[in-house]
Amino acid sequence: MTKVEAIVRPSRFDQIKDALSELGVEGMTVSEVRGHGRQKGHSETYRGREYEVSLIPKLRIEIVVPDERVEPILEAILLHAATGEIGDGKIFLYKADDAIRIRNRERGEIAL
Repeated sequence: MTKVEAIVRPSRFDQIKDALSELGVEGMTVSEVRGHGRQKGHSETYRGREYEVSLIPKLRIEIVVPDERVEPILEAILLHAATGEIGDGKIFLYKADDAIRIRNRERGEIAL
């Protein structure tokens, strides 16, 4: 199993969620997060004054899937998250050794 963690622009989430749903992804965890990459934030103007925004709002999407489903999921995220601009986000992949459904103690891929 693999955990797919994607940090994306909030404005792209609905498209990503719809694409993942079409692929049969049944569960995901979504968190509002703030951070920055190489761009170190950006400048904005509010009421005529310019100020620096150093931590940019993003969404973190976490999904654990069987290994054979990873590539189509990555392609869907990449297709729908990309704007071609700095700040589109990142995807991280982690190996998941096991999963346990708390309700009935099922383990492994069946628990997903």
